[in-house]
Amino acid sequence: MVKIRLSRYGIKKRPFYKIVVADSRFPRNGRFIERIGYFDPISKSLLGSLQINLNRVEYWIKKGALISERAKKLIQIQKNKKDSNN
Repeated sequence: MVKIRLSRYGIKKRPFYKIVVADSRFPRNGRFIERIGYFDPISKSLLGSLQINLNRVEYWIKKGALISERAKKLIQIQKNKKDSNN
């Protein structure tokens, strides 16, 4: 089963997350199919701390990918940010 989820990078107490499409059987920081964005929770501004390619998210959802709860919240924030800019 393919999932859209977060993969943790960075150092101790300074996390940085990549938003990836991966097979659910692989470990959290293991092999992934495609990187579709990133999230930096430590960054002061939300504008520079979250970037997601929404076109690729929609593509993978159409292919049957499931989304983790945290990734779902971040995608919703990105959509709201995109709507407020237009």
